[in-house]
Amino acid sequence: MIWYTAFIVLVGFERVAELVVSARNARWSFAHGGKEYARGQVAPMIVLHVGLLVGCLAEVWFAGRVFLPWLGWPMLALVLLANALRWWCIRTLGPQWNTRVIVVPGLSAVTRGPYRWLPHPNYLAVAVEGAALPLVYTGWITAIAFTVLNAVFLGGFRIPAEERALSDLATATRPPGRG
Repeated sequence: MIWYTAFIVLVGFERVAELVVSARNARWSFAHGGKEYARGQVAPMIVLHVGLLVGCLAEVWFAGRVFLPWLGWPMLALVLLANALRWWCIRTLGPQWNTRVIVVPGLSAVTRGPYRWLPHPNYLAVAVEGAALPLVYTGWITAIAFTVLNAVFLGGFRIPAEERALSDLATATRPPGRG
């Protein structure tokens, strides 16, 4: 349990690093005329992700979960792959990556890197990690709770907001006279 706790703390530090990158990129976006969409979604998203980390620890420490190698090692591999995908997304989007929905007029939607194959690869990374991270140490309640809440959040709020923002961006960058 000590190693798992240390790993969750490490994941928490990684999230803080993402927030630092996001804040820097938000400043860049606003300095270049960026427009923010769905501002009210930031707080629930933070609560959901902090809840994932707290749930991982609480379930292990208070529900007596154990490490099962046949489950834990493959789930750890999925967590690492999900984080690699997330950082690939961050690197591909550069200053356009953000935890907020901000679009900069005049920029095109990114279609390289993982965005070549998927419209929202970062959310695939979040979904995989959210299911796998608790299961590294058999935290099935946290895995189910996060997966359901994340699906509701992404499908009902976040992805539609991003699609609206990208649609507005496409409309704003379309040459006059084109439909």
